[in-house]
Amino acid sequence: MKNKIVSLEHAMSFINDGVTMMVGGFLGVGTPHTIIDATVKKGVTNITLISNDTGLPGSGNSKLIASKLVKKAITSHIGTNPETGKQMMAGELDVQLTPQGTLAERIRAAGVGLGGVLTPTGIGTDVAEGKQVLTIGEKQYLLELPLKADVAILRGSTVDTFGNVMYNATTQNFNKVMAMAADVVIVEAEKVVDAGELDPNCVMTPGIFVDYIVTGETSG
Repeated sequence: MKNKIVSLEHAMSFINDGVTMMVGGFLGVGTPHTIIDATVKKGVTNITLISNDTGLPGSGNSKLIASKLVKKAITSHIGTNPETGKQMMAGELDVQLTPQGTLAERIRAAGVGLGGVLTPTGIGTDVAEGKQVLTIGEKQYLLELPLKADVAILRGSTVDTFGNVMYNATTQNFNKVMAMAADVVIVEAEKVVDAGELDPNCVMTPGIFVDYIVTGETSG
């Protein structure tokens, strides 16, 4: 089996100005902190960020926001990071708020090749602005379009050298669906084992979805 472990420097060659980037995690839990730090250090600009949230101050996605590297954030909530709201109100950051379940389904739709998903969530609110509304039976639904990225950066608890991933407890959050919805998938591994060493029953993301593996820190 192919060994997909690469240097952080090589992985960063796929993260460049103007990238649309999915970042796994939930308020820093299951977030690839090492890759985010490297993105800040590289100074990548005009990022379109697709993530559950924009992080807590000083951690995870918030570092991208604080460094003003993000031009657009497609996310489910921003309340834990005051800087996001500040930049949004100043017109420096385009924030597209998407209900959390809808966000996950839009990503999943891209991963499995669907043309979109229908949901009643957001009908009659600002979420529906500019979107197609379909009536099925007597109920209205929003057509939410798929979300795909150039690069997805994820965090795996145990990863084998082929890219099979196990996520510990709640760290799986958005990582699993994002692994299917990007042109390039990079997993930051807390622990790396040889191919075949990971129990198949524990594999949550098959290695076929993973392009590259880097080793990272163990917190978060």
